[in-house]
Amino acid sequence: MPKTKHILIIRLSAMGDVAMTVPVLRAFSIQNPEVKITVVSRPFYKPFFDTIPNITFFGVDLKKRHKGFIGLLRLFSDLKKYEITHVADLHNVLRSKVVRNFFVINGKKVAATDKGRVEKKALTRAENKIFEPTKSMFERHVNTFNKLGFQIDLSHPNFPEKAVLSTTILSKIGEVSEMKLIGIAPFAQYDSKVYPLDLMQNVIDELAKYPNQKILLFGGGEMEIQKLNQLQNNHHNVVVVAGNIYFQEELELISNLDVMLSMDSGNAHIAAMLGVKVITLWGATHPFAGFKPFNQPMENCLVSDRSKYPLLPTSVYGNKIVPGYKDVMRTILPEEIVKKINSNL
Repeated sequence: MPKTKHILIIRLSAMGDVAMTVPVLRAFSIQNPEVKITVVSRPFYKPFFDTIPNITFFGVDLKKRHKGFIGLLRLFSDLKKYEITHVADLHNVLRSKVVRNFFVINGKKVAATDKGRVEKKALTRAENKIFEPTKSMFERHVNTFNKLGFQIDLSHPNFPEKAVLSTTILSKIGEVSEMKLIGIAPFAQYDSKVYPLDLMQNVIDELAKYPNQKILLFGGGEMEIQKLNQLQNNHHNVVVVAGNIYFQEELELISNLDVMLSMDSGNAHIAAMLGVKVITLWGATHPFAGFKPFNQPMENCLVSDRSKYPLLPTSVYGNKIVPGYKDVMRTILPEEIVKKINSNL
């Protein structure tokens, strides 16, 4: 066995879940500087890991080279050259199981993250609901490293320095000196996690009244950009960022925010991994399921009213539709959100 410990990290998707591994890996890297780390994920997520010391990034090609079972065998063959000694499967899906089992056969020490499906099911079921916090995904990932014999302490987190904004970014968003920067990411994968846009309009209109505040709207795809342009509502201090800058530039911009308002979605975790204050809005889902953004206080999670909607949370990911629960997020008032943002500024 090679003398240098070399740990392989597997987390292929989705954006928010990949972002949630970043604070754990940053802490691991700083606290275990003698251990080499290789992260396997989709190439798009490489910028997440660029500021972490001691990390090599391996971009997986699931469409061609690493597609299907033969592709996963090829992936194992590609990774074996790195002289891996330990494997941490932070994804724990069929694809990652196949790859990690190749490493088991090869005599390597392997551990996988327990996603806590039993506790999460108890939290979200309609009958005999157990409404109490489950372990955070960050704790679960730390436990995976513990199984491999590594210790990680997340109690004093490190974050990257704020990026210096390039002239290209500044030309797109305008003057920012002496201004408070508020990011708003109003969309999520599922509608049950999206704050009603008429109420979000109220939030943006109210925030735009402060001349020393600049509101930056984040999203992706043509449909979302159209909606963001409507939310911009001709306010001179509200800027639609989506579709105007590259992903790397978006990360640089997010690192400069004073606060991010997000749904239970990827943008919340991206902002949190960069050390930005995050306020999250929760509809069908709930922070008790373990997806509260890293290092954020529970009071920054604004949840829908369970006294009116006692079945909440109805879902871990927001993909279940429960009759009569379409409007749960209307119980989170725009003035409550504005007040929370201002108190964080």
